[in-house]
Amino acid sequence: MKSNDWPEIGDYVVCNVTNVTDFGAYVELEEYKNKEGFIHISEIKAGWVKYVRDYIREGQKAVCKVLNIDKTRGHIDLSLKDVNEHQKRTKIQLWKNEQKAEKWLQIAAETVGFTEADIESLYHEFTAEFGSAYSAFEEAAIAGKTAFENMSVNPKMTEAIINVARENIKDAFVEIAGYIDLTTNAPDGIEQIREALKAAVTAVDEKDVRVEVTYVGSPRYRIKVVAPEYKKAEAVLKKASAASIKSITDNGGGGIFNRHIEAKA
Repeated sequence: MKSNDWPEIGDYVVCNVTNVTDFGAYVELEEYKNKEGFIHISEIKAGWVKYVRDYIREGQKAVCKVLNIDKTRGHIDLSLKDVNEHQKRTKIQLWKNEQKAEKWLQIAAETVGFTEADIESLYHEFTAEFGSAYSAFEEAAIAGKTAFENMSVNPKMTEAIINVARENIKDAFVEIAGYIDLTTNAPDGIEQIREALKAAVTAVDEKDVRVEVTYVGSPRYRIKVVAPEYKKAEAVLKKASAASIKSITDNGGGGIFNRHIEAKA
């Protein structure tokens, strides 16, 4: 969704070329409402340019760098030559991610009954809080409800966003699992095991990590960790399993961690 704000000098912006002249090209800024810019012929490419249309044409998408902004005149000077291939690819990917986030918001909103105005308002709230709406979905995918604990998001919308995020954002995170065997002969053994499993989850307080514990079959439980990178996921798995085993052994029970479970012959 387009912003009502202005870009900053030095920003990279995605543009739609609307008019090419002998002395440059006029463009519309895709991420900003009613904002137009101009690429002077001297900013098309390094060196001498004879025909602007040899390098840029109407209807083309281009990534430009913001050189100067005159808000009183509504004028933005842009450069095409100051953007290298890496910067271009990175900006295009970020722009495409925001388009995905906008689409996901609309999908989530359908289950809640949000209006277009509600969607736009939430989109800009996410941008302000997380830096981008796509980042908000990344946080939702891995941290669940806690991602929005500092915001006043409708609970039903929160649930819908989490579901959409976890369905669509998978490759951005690493998922690993391990197994713990918990045993106890105590009269309140069920409660002790429940507390031991809870300890595995509460031992981790990092927002970008998700820990889930599921029952496999007595006395075995599976701990799944979802994190941004493998090294962090391994560290969290180790911490969670250690907390669970400590909880049960402190009460006279026993606990064993297995990173992998061998298949039965």
